[in-house]
Amino acid sequence: MLVLRNVAKSYGGVRHRQVLRGISLDVPRGAFISIMGESGVGKSTLLNVIAGLDLPDAGSISVDGVDLTSLDDNQRTLLRRERMGFVFQAFHLLPHLTIAQNVRLPLDLVGVPRDEAARRTNDILSAVGIAALSDDYPRAISGGEAQRAAIARALVHRPSLLLADEPTGNLDAENATQVLALLQRQVKEHGSTALLATHSPAAARAADSVYHLTADGLRAGFA
Repeated sequence: MLVLRNVAKSYGGVRHRQVLRGISLDVPRGAFISIMGESGVGKSTLLNVIAGLDLPDAGSISVDGVDLTSLDDNQRTLLRRERMGFVFQAFHLLPHLTIAQNVRLPLDLVGVPRDEAARRTNDILSAVGIAALSDDYPRAISGGEAQRAAIARALVHRPSLLLADEPTGNLDAENATQVLALLQRQVKEHGSTALLATHSPAAARAADSVYHLTADGLRAGFA
């Protein structure tokens, strides 16, 4: 489902820095894996290049048999819209939309009928425990609630590939456990593939398998 071959990424300027080096990974459909690593090691960069939000300097990335590096910006945008869900560390909720409207946005973008979109939005808001906040705006909710809304938005269109960047970072232990269980159910019920980037060993253990990212590359298992 997801295949990375010798992916490399660096950032230029005076302080040139190699962030990703020779990353290769095969993730089958329906797998739930975690990518562990210290802050700043490149976990977010890895998710960004997998999503096509950024391009690698070398190597290839294939999602459902489609080579992302062969697509133009518009084609990558359409692929993300239709097949991917992304939970960002910074949430990226749109401030002028209610929580329900933020969550429903992926369904609107792919043309899901209004009644069906409303039903699926209500279902996922209930699943993450924030149905009572559906008419609130992002400025009126807490960081943990915003995290749940971001997760709901990433899941609502049932993506084939789910990318989650520290999705439990703003949650207490009990709520983090509930969110991880929700991600696990999404993978199992809809045959999705999930990648979870985290520095938390507890969160990483929710996945089927664990990889550790260092400056030297990616290897299986905890550090």
